[in-house]
Amino acid sequence: QVQLVESGGGLVQAGGSLRLSCATSGGTFSSYTMGWFRQAPGKEREFVAAISWSGGNTYYEDSAKGRFTISRDNAKNTVYLQMNSLKPEDTAVYYCAAERDNSPLQAWRAGDGMDYWGKGTLVTVSS
Repeated sequence: QVQLVESGGGLVQAGGSLRLSCATSGGTFSSYTMGWFRQAPGKEREFVAAISWSGGNTYYEDSAKGRFTISRDNAKNTVYLQMNSLKPEDTAVYYCAAERDNSPLQAWRAGDGMDYWGKGTLVTVSS
């Protein structure tokens, strides 16, 4: 059974940085497209970033471009989200997801078709 476990969330001041990690087990991590979503209080879940199985391609939601960086280490079965210049509006629960079929990364924007999800890690950005 594939499991995804996020970590690295916490409380940070605006302008600060956090690095989220998502460790996977039970599957073939190196063959999955991986990505991050977030859900703020009272809002719908939204796409943040995705990375191809090889790490050679990445795709970001517009507000994440230039501030967030997604990366992966296939040897460690882990995907990361480095978040810099954090803003209060980045406050949300961040979820890691995996997809087996390797659809085009742009398809992740719709948030459909992910095969596995983590339980999330809370990021709170204070003003």
